[in-house]
Amino acid sequence: MLRDRRHELILRVLRSEGPVTAETLAERLAASLATIRRDLQKLDEEGLLKRVHGGAMPVEGHDDPFTDVAEVRPAEKNAVALRCAELIQDGETVLLDIGTTAHMVARHLRGRALTVVTSSLPVVETLADDQHVQLVVLGGMLRRDYRSLVGYLTEDNLRQIHADRLVLGTSGIRPTGTVMDTTVVEVPVKRAMIAASGQVVLVADAGKFPGTGMAKVCDATDLDVVITNAPVDPDTGAALADAGVQVLEV
Repeated sequence: MLRDRRHELILRVLRSEGPVTAETLAERLAASLATIRRDLQKLDEEGLLKRVHGGAMPVEGHDDPFTDVAEVRPAEKNAVALRCAELIQDGETVLLDIGTTAHMVARHLRGRALTVVTSSLPVVETLADDQHVQLVVLGGMLRRDYRSLVGYLTEDNLRQIHADRLVLGTSGIRPTGTVMDTTVVEVPVKRAMIAASGQVVLVADAGKFPGTGMAKVCDATDLDVVITNAPVDPDTGAALADAGVQVLEV
């Protein structure tokens, strides 16, 4: 079994069952105990679980309700969202992440001949009555506070599609260019979105540098474009440039 698949299954067990021993995981995944221990170490380093003696336990970051986050820096987010919408071409299939900036992108896509795929209920509500947009809603478990769909059903849905572009949100970007998130349960969905997309466009206002977040979503090398509303700091700018990422400032 490939490492990424093992990691996915380990996180799935933790989400559904809580703390689990390394021996149990080794038996279920038909892997050696040494392999499982290396997997747990890697996932712990990425902030996706917490290693404990003999096994691992899930971690859950604090996440503010969607309506509260939407009220933070709305003008800056809207400027970033408008520039992002201008990049999208009619006829494309676009994946929209769950963030408040991605929701603003959806508002600027109304009336466009596009296919939009999303796990965000605010995006669904924004585009549901638009006859020009073909709307695809990913299934999954509802996160009521943030009004998003997550879990293995969402991830499995994403493996069945390919999008031209992904509009990816974040809670923070480290000086190394690493993209972070505050909520562990969203990370596998974001990673599945990246894997399903031809181009990854990260939308991040100036407050996201370095922002917050304990769980790693991806590296700078997984990004194609970053759109922000202010010059990025020198270290982050250098990391993005080294990774070949185009930075658009609005």
